[in-house]
Amino acid sequence: MPDEDLMLAYAGGDAAAFDVLYQRHEAGLFRFVRRLLGSAGAAQADEVFQDTWLRIVAARASFRPQGAAWRTWAFTIAHNLAMDRLRVSGREIAVDGDGSGDDPLDWLMASLDRVAPSSEDLAFWRAAGAQLLHCLDALPVAQRAAFLLHHEDGASVEDLAERLKLPFETAKSRLRYALKKLRGCMGDYLLPVGAP
Repeated sequence: MPDEDLMLAYAGGDAAAFDVLYQRHEAGLFRFVRRLLGSAGAAQADEVFQDTWLRIVAARASFRPQGAAWRTWAFTIAHNLAMDRLRVSGREIAVDGDGSGDDPLDWLMASLDRVAPSSEDLAFWRAAGAQLLHCLDALPVAQRAAFLLHHEDGASVEDLAERLKLPFETAKSRLRYALKKLRGCMGDYLLPVGAP
């Protein structure tokens, strides 16, 4: 059953439909929020994640699919709440690494839809994953948001502009600058294996 139909069924009183939506999108939405807030905002990720689901629940009666996918709608809510949190409270410092509890390698491999690498590549990929998380955290919030919406949620540049309420060229520039900074930050990890 499509997400939009599940949300409409939930609005009609079918609690099981909400359970399916939650199971389907819990991990991706939490990962998105956590990455968007960065390691310094990790302490707030749980709150923003819960607030996102509370907003989704509160909006059940008024939800009307209007061209955008339910996932796009939900990720936009999460994005807006995360940005509000960063604006209002500033960035808290997490005391336990990136606060995610996830192994960077697991996130990197999940993003690539691949299984774990062979044992001889494990150290390389762990270091690359940790470096990618460091690089993401170093991006300005606006660029990190554009990158994550594009790569975590699959938003096109047109979608980015609409969802972030930006001119098309500004959204395109934010994504381009984010990619340029990430490429520079990742350095040798982007070279083909075995390259000098």
